[in-house]
Amino acid sequence: MADPIRARSTRAAATPLVPHGEPPAYFTFSSLTALGLPHATTTRHCPGTGPQPGPAPFTAETARALAPAGLDLARVGFGRQVHQASVARVGEGGGFAGKADGLVTTARRVPLAIFAADCLALLLYDPEAAVLGATHAGWRGTARAVAPATVAAMIALGARAERIRVAISPSIGPCCYEVDAPVIAALSSAYPDAWERWVTAGRSGHWMLDLWAANEVQLERAGVPGGHVENARRCTACHPDELYSYRKYSLGADAKGRLATLAALP
Repeated sequence: MADPIRARSTRAAATPLVPHGEPPAYFTFSSLTALGLPHATTTRHCPGTGPQPGPAPFTAETARALAPAGLDLARVGFGRQVHQASVARVGEGGGFAGKADGLVTTARRVPLAIFAADCLALLLYDPEAAVLGATHAGWRGTARAVAPATVAAMIALGARAERIRVAISPSIGPCCYEVDAPVIAALSSAYPDAWERWVTAGRSGHWMLDLWAANEVQLERAGVPGGHVENARRCTACHPDELYSYRKYSLGADAKGRLATLAALP
C-alpha cells in the first residue's frame, strides 16, 4: 500500500471553490455538488456570521442567505466545540448535540454545522450509505485524531471508509500558521512518524504547521482514498477581505467573526 504521506505530494495544489453572490456570501465544493449534497461554507459577507449573543447558532438573516444552498436551518445540528475528539450523533430534530467536535447523522435534511475562523471544518459524506459527518479540527483536535474518529463514527452507522468523500473548508494555511513547542510536542507524541512532514522551521522555537496535510494523512490512514478529499486550500489569514481569521488581529475588531460550514443529507 502506498504511503499516504508521500502520495499527498503528487496532488493538485488547490481546488477552486464555487462562489455564490457578489461578494460571495458562501462557497460550495464542486465534488459535493456533483453528489447532490446540499452544503455551504460561509464568508464574512454572509449575514449573521459575527459572534452570537444567545444560544441560537444562526440568525434569521443567515437562514435566508443559505436557503438557496438547500439548507433548512430550522433543524440544524451543532455542538459545543471543545478541541477534543468526541463525536456526537444528531437525530431527526437536530439541535444542540452537547460537547463535540465531530457530528454524524443519518437524518435527511438535517444540516450539520461546524464553526471556525482558522481551524479546519471538514464535511464527510458516504452517498451510498447516506451517512453524513462534519468535523472541527484545530491543532488539538488534529493531535487527538478527531477526523479519524468521525470516520469511525460514520462506519458505525453503515458507511465505508473507501466510499467517503471529504471537503475541507477555507482555514489557516501553512503560510500563516505559526506554532510553538507545546504544539509540536503534542503532534510529535501522537504521530512520531509523520509530524516532521507537516512543519517547516520558522523563527527560533517556532514552526509553520500544515494542518491541511496533517488531516489529509489522517484521513488516508483511516481508509479514505486521497483522491476523495477536496481541499479548498484557501488560507483565512491571507484573505481578510473575504474570510474571518482569529490570528489576523491587525485588522482589529472588524476581523473577528466566525465561518460556518454546513451540509445536510438530501
